[in-house]
Amino acid sequence: MKIYNIKKAVVIKLITLSLSVAWALSSCDFLNIDGYVDNELKLDSIFASKRYIEAFMWDAAAQFPDEGAIFGGGNMYTPGPMATDEAFCLFGSGEFQGMAFVLGELNDANLGNFNRWGQWYRIIRQCNTIFARIDEASDWTAVERLNVISYTRFIRAYAYYNLLMNFGPVVLLGDEMLNNNEDITYYDRPRDLYDDCMEYICSEFEEAALYLPPKVNSVLEYGRPTKGAALALVARLRLIHASDLFNGGRSARTYFGSWTRKTDGQHYIQQTYDPRRWAVAAAAAKRVIDLQQDGLPMYRLHTVEADDKTPPLPTNVNDPDYLKTFPEGAAGIDPFHSYLDMFNGETVMNINPEFIWARNSTILRDYTRHSFPVANGGWNGMCVTQKIVDAYEMVDGRTINDASEEYPYDESGFTNERKELYREYYLNANVYNMYVNREARFYASVGFSEGFWLMGSTSDNTQKNLTVTYYNDSPNGKSGAPNPNDHPMTGYVLRKYVNPIDAWAGTSARRIDKPFPIIRYAEILLSYAEAVNQLGGETFTIEVDGQAQTFSRDIGEIKKAINLVRYRAGLPGLQDADLADQAIVLNKIKKERMVEFLYENRRYFDVRRWGDYETSESEPIKGMNTAGTRDTYYQRVVPTSYRISNRVVNRKMIFLPIPKAEMLRLPSFDQNPGW
Repeated sequence: MKIYNIKKAVVIKLITLSLSVAWALSSCDFLNIDGYVDNELKLDSIFASKRYIEAFMWDAAAQFPDEGAIFGGGNMYTPGPMATDEAFCLFGSGEFQGMAFVLGELNDANLGNFNRWGQWYRIIRQCNTIFARIDEASDWTAVERLNVISYTRFIRAYAYYNLLMNFGPVVLLGDEMLNNNEDITYYDRPRDLYDDCMEYICSEFEEAALYLPPKVNSVLEYGRPTKGAALALVARLRLIHASDLFNGGRSARTYFGSWTRKTDGQHYIQQTYDPRRWAVAAAAAKRVIDLQQDGLPMYRLHTVEADDKTPPLPTNVNDPDYLKTFPEGAAGIDPFHSYLDMFNGETVMNINPEFIWARNSTILRDYTRHSFPVANGGWNGMCVTQKIVDAYEMVDGRTINDASEEYPYDESGFTNERKELYREYYLNANVYNMYVNREARFYASVGFSEGFWLMGSTSDNTQKNLTVTYYNDSPNGKSGAPNPNDHPMTGYVLRKYVNPIDAWAGTSARRIDKPFPIIRYAEILLSYAEAVNQLGGETFTIEVDGQAQTFSRDIGEIKKAINLVRYRAGLPGLQDADLADQAIVLNKIKKERMVEFLYENRRYFDVRRWGDYETSESEPIKGMNTAGTRDTYYQRVVPTSYRISNRVVNRKMIFLPIPKAEMLRLPSFDQNPGW
């Protein structure tokens, strides 16, 4: 039995606050540090007052992009869903740069909106300035000073986190303040190894967590980092660190076996498997699960009570706990609204117990227009792929390939009546039977042809309560839409963030504000299940906050964690027989994450850390035959689009390339492999 320590950990997210002083920062990175002076207030004046220092700190936070900017536009900071097998669009790749990335249009000389290397280092520099000069102010109380240090430490760690996730190993500066006007040899330094970067970032979050608040104090502070947010991000990082790509697995050797640092020949990515990392990942996730406040769990899955519109649970399942009341089973809740209302603004975001760290995202709200039908002022083309549609289970938990007689799966025929499947969700007559008897998350997330759109905020009866079809000759189809790019090429659109009252056209049309979940409790549960599953036959003891905890592949722990997520979705839980084989369980977890976190910016990173990137992305994008009329529409096809045939699958796309301008400045710097 082995014993390893894990420090306290925390991650924090900063809300973009309006400052009374507008900080005008130059476009410099960690090599170019001129310009950190406001147009009106000199740096010396800033550090004479705690009020100005705190404003300077929140200004650093304000430089992070809106995390909800994962679809398109100038605020994008990561390739996001459009660079994965879960999404597709025909919109311009200049705006939807995830598409540009997978089409091979971006490179080290042209990274478009993803060229944020310098921006994140500016944030780091600003934080280091605070650490170096915080004691120049004399009006601190000890508690105030400690709070600012903790927030600043998190801000800096979060900048490094973004660099590591997108670009791979970075240059760790610690608290160093680089001088101006030195020779290039002063600034030249190699990249740090991936393991060193991971340990540093986690340790910084750990230190920040010690004094971060357990929760935000008011609605106005929603989006600020908390202790739970920090711990949750450490749990995410530890899971990544344990995964095949970064832990000496087959993919680590395949992708990075020859990638060594030119200055000393060391491998950037570890080439020897270390099983203890799974135990550390399990401990980090369990620490979040065990967090309490006032004697109660700090986080839990979001649920909405069942009502008279909630359909009864299937009775043909092999799960003795299924009909128990949630969380012991799936009864007593509405699985559709328990899932959907988190994302569409229906649940007040700052009281959602599942959101460990989230933010209000104006960008996310505005980009729902790309899913809305042309008939209601939308652009009708934020697509979901057939692969995702097929991954959703039947309502009784069976796959589409193993459907039951009670809840059959049928790729022929249509419904013959309209019914209110869940409160305010109607399943029309003439809906293709492929979309009948599916699990609640499917209806909450995917828009399909013959779907009903409420759009209740408009008082214009011609713009609400619409049945939307995507056949070629329909108003929202390829030939019917005013712009041929404004149609869903796969036959499906994203509805996950759409509220029943949202509308884009008609008198009084409005949209509800949307939260973007940076990390939520369901992720922690599935991460814990994955880490425990991957422990195999080894046992490790991890010391967490002074308490020793032992971790091994415990089927009961795996089942408890993953079944909570499934019960919330109205599905039966996995049983011991389902959990016996480690490889089978991992595949079940992969599928669960694929549907649970659709369009939440997790898929892009998951397939990479698992080593599944080439396999998953090599499958052609499929959908319905949107080039056909209703008679020929319902058949799986590879849509005719150069964007499908020209998709690039290349090992180099594990990371974004380091911007060419940075490479030219640093002789000792190594580019990411393949670029």
